[in-house]
Amino acid sequence: MSSAPAPSIDGIGIANLPNQRHKIVAKHGAHFTMMVVGESGLGKTTLVNTLFTTELSPPKNYTRRHHKQLDKLTEVEIIKAELEEKQFKVKLTVIDTPGFGDYVNNRDSWSPIVDFIDDQHEAYMRQEQQPQRNEKIDLRVHACLYFIRPTGHTLKPLDIEIMKRLGTRVNLIPVVAKADTITQNDLFLFKQRIREVIAAQGIRIYQPPVETDDEVASEHARMLTDAIPFSIIGSTEDVQTPDGRVVKGREYLWGVAEVENESHCDFRKLRSLLIRTHMLDLISTTEELHYENYRQQQMETRKFGEPKVKKVDNPKFKEEEESLRKRFTEQVKAEEARFRQWEQHLIAERDRLNKDLEMAHSAIKSLEAELDNLQAGYGRGSARR
Repeated sequence: MSSAPAPSIDGIGIANLPNQRHKIVAKHGAHFTMMVVGESGLGKTTLVNTLFTTELSPPKNYTRRHHKQLDKLTEVEIIKAELEEKQFKVKLTVIDTPGFGDYVNNRDSWSPIVDFIDDQHEAYMRQEQQPQRNEKIDLRVHACLYFIRPTGHTLKPLDIEIMKRLGTRVNLIPVVAKADTITQNDLFLFKQRIREVIAAQGIRIYQPPVETDDEVASEHARMLTDAIPFSIIGSTEDVQTPDGRVVKGREYLWGVAEVENESHCDFRKLRSLLIRTHMLDLISTTEELHYENYRQQQMETRKFGEPKVKKVDNPKFKEEEESLRKRFTEQVKAEEARFRQWEQHLIAERDRLNKDLEMAHSAIKSLEAELDNLQAGYGRGSARR
């Protein structure tokens, strides 16, 4: 009788599952959606092009952005591209929000941004409820870069308001734009003030998870956390440093601000967070936290298959409503002023008639007194005769 074959040294093969998963992912590729939010001229397009080392979006002409002041609308632009590195493909979607924060009155300028994020969760949830779910369109935002103007002071009220709304819906990553426009000392103090405001206002931002079983990975995650908000310099131009190196950066009279020099900015840390080390965590956090929170909230308040009630809160409609309300108020005030004038006229007329009536009463009393005197005199004369 032959003996049973001895177990293989490699075991039964469970440890090979990650390799199988790698083959599946490599075959199908991945998709990643990133949103950039901030005022015009802060280098959002430049940073995106620098991150992915390609011109996903051409530079915008901001010399004419003030010609759109009458619109007062925040737009949403979708840019799609397919990137390939070492035969691995990623379908990248970048959501730009031109017009945000560019006006004197920025009330409700965040509504189109927040509505877009909610609408993508809604669209995905509706697709999951359909019988056929093979070709699902997924534009759920996995990461949102919020660009902060390098004022050197602190966050503006508009920054705080929209960051509060975004932090509960998406993986929010604050960045200080154009870090080469302020000194390193001012930048350090500025980032410290921003962290204090974020903590005081209870703003939720993305925190890289710390893996207790991997000391190197946990140390890297702590380093990324300490760098938030990331100070960035964006540039797609090659410049030459004084020591002869050719790098991506910006050239000034005092020298060169290098994009990938960690003593100049946090660009490499931000790229590591978004692409190299935590892209999968950003995707899974969107799926398991933000989308599930939205889905649970909607399922608790709606019946299965019931459409979402749309709120009519378009800023343009609100502006028109405010204009109509103001015009109506002015007309009411004008009518009230006219009624008050009529009332004063009637009161004056009433007073005049009352005065005339009193004078008539006085004249009647005077005539009655004269009549009494005449009658009394006539009586005395008759008695003497």
